[in-house]
Amino acid sequence: MIAHPARSLVWRRLGEEAKQRVAGNALIPPPMAASRGRGMSVDEGHAAVSLGEWQGWGTSSPVPAMVNRVIEDLRALERKVDTRMSFGGLGGKLQGAFRVQEDIKHREVYRNLTDAEEKLQFFAARQVACRLLGSRGYLCQKCWIAKEDCMCSKLVPCSLWNGIRFWIYMHPKDFLRQNNTGKLLWQLFGVQSATLSLFGIQEDEEIMWDAFLNSGKSMVWFLYPNQSSSTKTVKDILFDDLLPSPEGENTVQVKQVNLVLIDGTWSNSAAMYKRLRGRWAATWGENDPPCISLSTAGSSVMHKLRPQPAWDRTCTAAAAANLLSELHWRTELRPRGLDEQAERVEKAMDVLLEALTVRRRRMGRSVARRERHNNCI
Repeated sequence: MIAHPARSLVWRRLGEEAKQRVAGNALIPPPMAASRGRGMSVDEGHAAVSLGEWQGWGTSSPVPAMVNRVIEDLRALERKVDTRMSFGGLGGKLQGAFRVQEDIKHREVYRNLTDAEEKLQFFAARQVACRLLGSRGYLCQKCWIAKEDCMCSKLVPCSLWNGIRFWIYMHPKDFLRQNNTGKLLWQLFGVQSATLSLFGIQEDEEIMWDAFLNSGKSMVWFLYPNQSSSTKTVKDILFDDLLPSPEGENTVQVKQVNLVLIDGTWSNSAAMYKRLRGRWAATWGENDPPCISLSTAGSSVMHKLRPQPAWDRTCTAAAAANLLSELHWRTELRPRGLDEQAERVEKAMDVLLEALTVRRRRMGRSVARRERHNNCI
């Protein structure tokens, strides 16, 4: 993996300098969207993240060092105040006075970080660490649904055409959310065909950008409704190198087109795109990365649970399905079965909707949410 010099420096500073500035200050997790695991000992529930656990949640990267460092600080605070972390109530939020102490401590840590990159990496690591702690033993690692409502048995995995690779660039606040739809892509196609990359997690982002560098600038496209003049459609994606050579179907090049889906609320996606845009400019000297707009964007079944702020905005899985459908209508791509793969994604959304609906009704909660202007794309 190619290290980014600026981020490597930040990493060292986070590990040494920043920690010294806030010596003695440990952290505890914030409110969570899941309860802590049942049937687990306290030590198991708060242990450092192993590689097996980390990748069990759908990732393919090494365990983020900063995430485990945050967990170490959480455990240190437990020992210092002689109080255990606990999660409960609707949404599995952190309970008691511990929550107040955590808020004081993490704000102090954040204030003492002077570099914007340090702040982002700390924010992302803290979000991920707390979601992991609150979800252990409670959520299914594969589908991110409460274990009693696990939907894994109803999903039918399939292969994605090897000429494309999805990157789900996810905001940490969407990590382990039960109603997240981006997770469906790697559940269906596998982590090598649909890869999770968490915003602000250095290990994830470096793996993604290394893949872009290996593929080349022309093989990277972002699905984002950018309003600049550089916005393009699926017709502009070049697949010439991926099509069969004259010798026959079996002699095809495996160089993939990288399709990046920004998975976060609409308010968060602007910051995520800004970060991608900055890295693109630093890597290839161009201000605007190539962005695709879809002509088939519209409502999906998930809108019943997550209303969209505009007709042309949809959830991540629906955007992927629409993208596959539009690619299928390119004559040279018709034999690739992209329409069938799009249909699999749509069926997976039906399964997710059913699982969430059944759960909400059983818990006496409203099935439909009020319209909000912060949904994913």
